[in-house]
Amino acid sequence: MKKLTTLGLALGVAVAMSSAASAQVKFAVAGPITGPNAAFGAQLKNGSQQAIDDINAAGGILGQKLSVQFGDDVSDPKQGVSVANKFAGDGVKFVIGHFNSGVTIPASDVYQENGILAVTPSATNPTLTERKLWNIFRTCGRDDQQGAVAGAYILKHYKGKKIAVVHDKTTYGKGLADETVKAMEKGGMKAALYEGINTGEKDFSALVSKIKSSGAELVYWGGLHTEGGLIVRQMRDQGVKAPLMGGDGITSDEFASIGGPGVEGTLMTFGPDARNNPAAKDIVAKFRAAKFEPEAYTLYSYAAVQIIKQAAESAKSLEPKKVAEKMHSGMVFKTVLGDISYDKKGDRTNLDYVMYIWKKNAAGKITYVECPGNDCSKAK
Repeated sequence: MKKLTTLGLALGVAVAMSSAASAQVKFAVAGPITGPNAAFGAQLKNGSQQAIDDINAAGGILGQKLSVQFGDDVSDPKQGVSVANKFAGDGVKFVIGHFNSGVTIPASDVYQENGILAVTPSATNPTLTERKLWNIFRTCGRDDQQGAVAGAYILKHYKGKKIAVVHDKTTYGKGLADETVKAMEKGGMKAALYEGINTGEKDFSALVSKIKSSGAELVYWGGLHTEGGLIVRQMRDQGVKAPLMGGDGITSDEFASIGGPGVEGTLMTFGPDARNNPAAKDIVAKFRAAKFEPEAYTLYSYAAVQIIKQAAESAKSLEPKKVAEKMHSGMVFKTVLGDISYDKKGDRTNLDYVMYIWKKNAAGKITYVECPGNDCSKAK
């Protein structure tokens, strides 16, 4: 009898523990955890994990603790869909991700079909939200906004000069390049060269020869830091001194590691540096104490979790559709990025892209520095 009683108690405890586990709010984070874009995957993973840890330490959301799992899409659309389907099968309610636009768009269809709310910290292609899905939001901006800022800068500082435009043929890279070209053409400028390369390429000697032949005085790059860094390095090796200009896809210190000293002078568009936001001061200190620099999309990921928490508490519900209704309502969310509110598409109503330049800091490290008033000649 004692054995049966003990077994019965054990089963009771197991059932209770199982119920407690199932009562947790299931979050998931998706991005390139491995592969050439793993630096960005680490930003999404660490930013989201820290936010979840902080929320759990404060009691969770509506009295429920959050659990989290991670999905590695290696920046591949097919793998992204596979990750999304696994999340759906596991009963995930909220997803932070994905990183790439070309992965986020197909994955978002899976999330919609399965009642999952997703917030991407980094997918900037306009198509993502133009479909007006109920469940898709982003804490970043859009490439039509980013391209307009890049184009305006080129028109102001490179008017009458030759511009080469290169992209990586992805949804993000080509989309951003095309938006920049569109802004240039509105101002009466045309690209002297327009070329696409394949992701994963290592040898850009033929491309650099074309850039040299075009007489380009600026090379606009639509793509990520991996190929972008190699292009700069090989441009410098072949004597091409024209600066590179890119978008948020090169916002990783790995860009300088790949590109070498020649990346100094590179221009870039990105949102205002969230690390300088007073609302992020304590969180930034926490990341740095853990030896992780919260650059680029780290705080965008942290903010995504904050927004879901505040929307759920306002809705008094953890049902994704009710949370989404609050997010679409115009409610203002207090985040490490500052105040954020959404329009009916799931886009931020208040984001401005700004200009950066890559240069040596006081410690002699080449990194990106925000340009005061978008005048990069004044950057310190």
